[in-house]
Amino acid sequence: MTRRSRNIKSAVLSFAILLGFVLQSAPAQARDIQKTVLAGGCFWCIEADFEEVPGVIEVESGFSGGTTANPTYRQVTRGGTGHYEVVEITFDADRVSYAQLLHSFFRSVDPTDAGGQFCDRGDSYRTAVFVSNRAQQQIAEQAITQAQADLGRQIVTPILAAAPFYAAEDYHQDYYRGSRTILTRGGPKSQADAYKFYREACGRDARVHTLWGSAAPFAD
Repeated sequence: MTRRSRNIKSAVLSFAILLGFVLQSAPAQARDIQKTVLAGGCFWCIEADFEEVPGVIEVESGFSGGTTANPTYRQVTRGGTGHYEVVEITFDADRVSYAQLLHSFFRSVDPTDAGGQFCDRGDSYRTAVFVSNRAQQQIAEQAITQAQADLGRQIVTPILAAAPFYAAEDYHQDYYRGSRTILTRGGPKSQADAYKFYREACGRDARVHTLWGSAAPFAD
């Protein structure tokens, strides 16, 4: 190898090492990670729906909007806590916007029902959008206006100020794909099968499809 060749090889190697150091030292590009809390009836169903959405990082079932700290599922469903069943959605806003999430949300529920959702009745099963700042408030208002225009009916889903979020018990998380065997009215079933049985029997997808037709993003 000639001296010139050795010098070129050395220069290329030095450049490669320097480039690697620069790339390794450069800060990773920050992602715009945001959260939103939505109430849409049974939190199992909202969790199952939104975990399918590209850009959604995590969906956690829980409770919000009430006055009881660290409530249990039994307390909330019994009434008196003021809490809604909700999901907290963590999402990458560079991949899916808050407006897109709300567009899908309104078309995955019955936002004309003030008494609950589908077969689940009572205050804890009502719909709501919890907002944490003025920008979210404006986007939520626009989403309701658009949903009302598309549906041609009054939307009763309120926009509420963000409140403490309390995660539900562990067995509620990812309920729709659990393997634990439980006893149902239809006999022993895996948790995932019990969820499917409940969702169909409750008429959720049928009602959403009746309201929104092909615009419903999750209904079969």
